[in-house]
Amino acid sequence: MRRKVFLLSFRLRLNERSSHRHISMIEINNLTSVPVDKNFLKKVAGKIIKKEKKLLELSIALVGPAKIKKLNEEYRKKNKITDVLSFLYNDAGEIVICPKLIKKNASKYNSTFKYELTRVLIHGILHLLGENHEISKKKAKKMEQKQEYYLNLFLK
Repeated sequence: MRRKVFLLSFRLRLNERSSHRHISMIEINNLTSVPVDKNFLKKVAGKIIKKEKKLLELSIALVGPAKIKKLNEEYRKKNKITDVLSFLYNDAGEIVICPKLIKKNASKYNSTFKYELTRVLIHGILHLLGENHEISKKKAKKMEQKQEYYLNLFLK
C-alpha cells in the first residue's frame, strides 16, 4: 500500500496497451494558499513523462514549510525546510514541493516564481526517473543538462 504524503496530486497513468503511452488522468488539488498555474504544471509533467517513457504514475504535492520540513526530517534525516522531495514507490512516484520556499528562493536568486517552480518540478521528476546528482560529478552534470534542456523547452 502506498503511503500518501501529498495534498496536491497529479495522477498520470500511462496506457500500457499501445506502443504509444498516453496520460489518462491528471487530478490537481492545491490546498496551499499559493496560486499555481495548473495547466502549465500539467503540461510540464506530462511532456517530461511522455518523453522519458519510464514513470507510470506521478503524484505531486504543494505543501507548507512545516510539512516539508517534517518529511525531510523523517525521510532524509535533515531537520530543515527544502524546496522539493521525491519518493519512488514501485511504478509510481511522488513529488512534494514547498511553494513558500520557492517564492523566497525566486527573490533571493532574482528569478521568478514560475521559473523556480518549474525548476524544482523538473528536478523532482528527473530524480524519480533515476537521475541523481549526489552520486558523482558526472551524474550531476548529466542531470543538470537534462534539467536545463527541459527548462529551456518550457520557459522560452
